[in-house]
Amino acid sequence: MGCYKYPCFSPLLIAPFNPTNKHKPWIETEYQGIVMENDNTVLLNPPLFALDKDAPLHYAGEICGFRVHNGPTGSSSVQFEAVVLDRSTGEGLVRSKEPLDCESQREHSFTIQAYDCGEGPDGANSKKSHKATVHVRVNDVNEFSPVFVERRYEASVPEGRLFDRIVRVEALDADCSPQYSQICFYDIITPSVPFVIDNDGNIKNTEPLDSKRQRVHTFWVTAFDCGKNRAQADAQVVITVKPSCKPGWIGWSKRVEYTPGSGSIPLFPSLHLETCEETVWNIQATVELQTGHIGKGCDRDSYSDRSVRRLCGAVRGEVDLLPPPSPAANWTSALPTLPSSDSSLVFSFNGSTHVAVVPDSVAAAVSGDHFTLQLWMRRGGINTQPPTNQARGNRREEETIVCSTVKNDDSFSHYSLSVHGCRLSLFYWPDVSAARPVKFLWKLEQVCDSEWHHLSLSVQFPSVTLYVDGVTFDPALIHDNGVIPNPAPRQRLVIGACWGNDWLNQRQAKTASPIEIPNRTYRRCHGDIGVTVRPGSVEPHSVVECLYACREGLDFGDLETLGSGMKVHVNPSQSVLVLEGDDIESFNRAVQQVTYRNSLRFATPGVRPLKLTTSLRCFNEESCLTLRQLEGYLVVLQPDAPQISLSGVGPHLARPAPEFEGPRGVPLFPELRIVCSLSHAVNTAAQGMEGGGEPAKTLMSDAVAHTLDGCEVQPLGEELNPEREELLVDMDALRERGLEIINTTAYIAITGAESISVYEDVLRSVRYRLAKGSARFERRFRLSCSEMNGRYTSNELTLEVNFLHSLDSLYHPSHLLASQQQFLHPSHHSGELSGHTLPNPHRNSVVPGAATVIIMVCVGFLVVMVIMGVFRIRSIHRRGEGARGGSKEDSGQWDDSALTIIVNPMESYESRMGISADTEGEGEEDEEVVESPDNANDDQRIIIKKEGRDGNPRRY
Repeated sequence: MGCYKYPCFSPLLIAPFNPTNKHKPWIETEYQGIVMENDNTVLLNPPLFALDKDAPLHYAGEICGFRVHNGPTGSSSVQFEAVVLDRSTGEGLVRSKEPLDCESQREHSFTIQAYDCGEGPDGANSKKSHKATVHVRVNDVNEFSPVFVERRYEASVPEGRLFDRIVRVEALDADCSPQYSQICFYDIITPSVPFVIDNDGNIKNTEPLDSKRQRVHTFWVTAFDCGKNRAQADAQVVITVKPSCKPGWIGWSKRVEYTPGSGSIPLFPSLHLETCEETVWNIQATVELQTGHIGKGCDRDSYSDRSVRRLCGAVRGEVDLLPPPSPAANWTSALPTLPSSDSSLVFSFNGSTHVAVVPDSVAAAVSGDHFTLQLWMRRGGINTQPPTNQARGNRREEETIVCSTVKNDDSFSHYSLSVHGCRLSLFYWPDVSAARPVKFLWKLEQVCDSEWHHLSLSVQFPSVTLYVDGVTFDPALIHDNGVIPNPAPRQRLVIGACWGNDWLNQRQAKTASPIEIPNRTYRRCHGDIGVTVRPGSVEPHSVVECLYACREGLDFGDLETLGSGMKVHVNPSQSVLVLEGDDIESFNRAVQQVTYRNSLRFATPGVRPLKLTTSLRCFNEESCLTLRQLEGYLVVLQPDAPQISLSGVGPHLARPAPEFEGPRGVPLFPELRIVCSLSHAVNTAAQGMEGGGEPAKTLMSDAVAHTLDGCEVQPLGEELNPEREELLVDMDALRERGLEIINTTAYIAITGAESISVYEDVLRSVRYRLAKGSARFERRFRLSCSEMNGRYTSNELTLEVNFLHSLDSLYHPSHLLASQQQFLHPSHHSGELSGHTLPNPHRNSVVPGAATVIIMVCVGFLVVMVIMGVFRIRSIHRRGEGARGGSKEDSGQWDDSALTIIVNPMESYESRMGISADTEGEGEEDEEVVESPDNANDDQRIIIKKEGRDGNPRRY
């Protein structure tokens, strides 16, 4: 009882500590497991059992669980777990937490550890076993079917042969195991085809193929994996049977079309070389584009030489030694000319009778040892024949292009430019009385190929620079020409020959007149020439290229795609392109990269012949292939013509006559607008479908930035009378913009390549001025513009200028008399009426038809209004006599003694033009306007005015 309340300690009740869980669980050190893709239970070998020596104790000898630890990779334990099936026997089970995919990971490794239940239900003093490694392999399930790498296989074979393999098809299987991922066999499912396929996918023919019987064979194949799964989709095989092999180019198109403005286009997009399995170690192909018949050798700018020089920023000041024939330049009148795509002329020299002697005044503009010669040249020409005195087989004699002796301050210098065979030489004599001559020599193929070339020769003695078609050439030889008699010290400049029968006959050369010089020339030239000379050095290389480089030619698309061992060469004029290589496939790709380019928006239409020449080298030269030359042509289509539209002017311009007599005159086109557009067809198929009709096409115009090269203002009818009228242009503005003007009594022409905005500013400043007392009644002008030397022209804008005269001048007897004389004598001003009338289209009629009608209408109005006025005056007088107390006032309101009736038939015309007459004194006097109801459509009025106190009529 006493121990109930207080604790009792007795040594007999305390026993010594005796643990019951003495041993750790034991498992195998390594397990091998297998699991299927569609299952989560892992089959282990050996089975999973954990043993404990403490058995059969209730807790210490029982296994409470397994712990799964990370494997070597640290991720496999997340997918697996181990559970205890029997605590007393220690049997366990490993399973995956989620489905496994053999294709993503085929093997897994992790460790497990068993632990017992401890000494009691709370698991106290639980012991763990060592860690064992578990390797789990995921077994594959045949869940994927074969898939072909390509859905369509194509091949081509020559006819009449059996092949071991024509084409190979291939299918893949996504399963992870070799059993299910391998393709066991292929099968052709299309019946009755002369082809078989093996287990590796190789297709071959079972009989020789005939292209005439069947050119293309199409059939289907399928594949099976080793699990007997069939391919998801079958593959199509297309085999083309080629006719008997013929070596040569395949895919040659004889005609190639080029649309201007499309940049570069490939000339041979599908061309390839067939060698019929002949071993070739070198291939060379030459593509030639013939453009000698286009302008001056190729498609260059269609502007004149002067305009092109301005567009390219060249230095001004050149002197044309062969200008167009005119009264001021008559030394070229006897020379035949050749047509050119621009406005510059090219003269033909026949080597015998054609010689041009430049006047001394023109030759004196360029002197000294610093000048530049620029010339177009085609050796031999096309419209001339060789000299008759040149025997066949003889060596060609030297021909002189330019021969000149110029005067410097106190001395004379001499130079001559000549060709001899394929050599160009410049013979220069700094001082004919002291220094010795020097000869600069160039060997050039361009001199003797009978094609157009441009030469730019800059002499800045002792250095000389030569450009041929924009490419610079250094002299091949500079030497003293030996002992030569001095030229005659007299200024002479001859084109197409050298003057003087010989250097020894100096006395005759000194006294020879310009008329006698052609008969005293030698070494005459045979060819087509155009020459200009300018003081100073040649322009920079970039300017020279802009001036004379071809705008069309051959090019190569992309040099980066050029295969190894391939070479490309293009001549300076880009008319010849050479390809060279040793691999046929690379060569075919390179040929397909050859392009034609034309940078002109408005390219010259026409045909350009094409040639393709091929040479092959084989190991066996005796049996090497020989390919024939291919010929075709490139057609440059007609470009879309630009529409140059002039608007914002007229058709009438009415101003008081005194304004035209002012010092600055009146601007004719103050609101001129110039627009250039290109029209192109647009398919409005959608609109046609909505309306239920067929698709339609419409023309759309797009405004484009453009360059004009000329505008002309022309008076219609009579030419301008310099004593009475003139057209004024701001010359300072023209010179500042580099434009030129031709001002005559028949027209004003402003020329030069410039933008539309510049021409708008210049034309808006054109003014028309009259001398004092020279006012007329109407004048008509026509304005038009063009570009590319008239190749494209604008609409013709007609402006009728009307001169508004005051009423005093119209009423004055002398003026009326002059008007009557004008109608009676229309030879000077036919079609012009007193007042303001519309122009008469019949300029030769005696009395203008429009004037007659207006006069008759005016006279009729005048008679009617006079009768009405008299009737009204009488009515007023009768009413005034019967009235009382107001007779004086009434009689003062209408005074017929001062009545003036003026008929102005053009007042309505002035109101339409927005111009009112002079209204001085308006409001001081009463005014009454009476409109005629019968002729309201004529829009004419009768104005009844009272004179002022001074008795003079008012001006309007």
